[in-house]
Amino acid sequence: MPAGADGYRWAAMTRPSSTSDQTPALVPPHVPVEGSEAGPAWWAIVLSWNGREDTLSCLESLMRVERADLGVVCVDNGSTDGSQQAVRERFPQVELIEAGANLGYAGGNNLGLRHALESGARWMMLVNNDATVAADVIDGFERAARARPRAGILAGKVLFADRPQTIWFAGQRVSELLGYSGRPRGYGRADGPRYAQIRPTGRAVGALMAISREVVEQVGLLDEELFAYVEDVDWALRARSAGFEVVLAPDARAWHRVSASTGGEASSTHTLYYGVRNTVTVLERRRPLGRAGTALRRAAILCAFSAHALARANRREALAAVRDGFADARRGRLGLRSEPR
Repeated sequence: MPAGADGYRWAAMTRPSSTSDQTPALVPPHVPVEGSEAGPAWWAIVLSWNGREDTLSCLESLMRVERADLGVVCVDNGSTDGSQQAVRERFPQVELIEAGANLGYAGGNNLGLRHALESGARWMMLVNNDATVAADVIDGFERAARARPRAGILAGKVLFADRPQTIWFAGQRVSELLGYSGRPRGYGRADGPRYAQIRPTGRAVGALMAISREVVEQVGLLDEELFAYVEDVDWALRARSAGFEVVLAPDARAWHRVSASTGGEASSTHTLYYGVRNTVTVLERRRPLGRAGTALRRAAILCAFSAHALARANRREALAAVRDGFADARRGRLGLRSEPR
């Protein structure tokens, strides 16, 4: 199941729905690109909503990255738990952007991306606030970028925080025809040489990924209509369509408390709702199949997500989330999820 930024925390804020299929706004190409003169060449972007302790742990790990060319920006989506003041006090060197409201994963991260671009960033690293990174994470990304010059998106290797040698993500294919891609490569397996190769992959995950300035200038920012989940898949499809590679950077590592902010991967119905809704939406925008093909792909997506829902302990709520997500995809209702019926 495509799972985007599943560490994201949810707030009850409504946003207008839209049926637009336009690519998110491009970044003006005249923004300075020389990190040495305009600011750091690398920027890390951390998004938080009422996740104070997670956010502080994430930022602490970034402080251990010994790179003079790394800037860090934390975007707060209207927290009410004192996150903003805690970040100011503990990490005065971190740029803090206060959105004042829940803009979703895409909208919040776009604030950080714009800040990084305006500061001259050449590469931008997205890190979930409930993840911690290795001290050599930037070095790992740079090794992959040197090995694959056409790489525009770099996918980090993500491991479980409570099982630090066990893989959560080491690359994943994207099945544009079926709409379902299965588990990420290596999921639940012990890390080892098999997962140490720099190689092309279908997509990255928002828990740990890097994107180049060149890609954003050509294909745009994250799609804010999606709000959360699958926006990383959409970005990868746009980048690949523009001629860039998506590459696994196995030496860039993070440890992720999977869906910690929504009650855990096995209990959150947001993963199912946004997963089915945004998978249908993204693939119909990026890979139209015609009337018959669209109907078959929708059926495949619905069956796959329903099977996941049936495996949950809260299967009734999970199936309702799949039903609502599928219905909203057909209606073109995007943005923040309505209160579950």
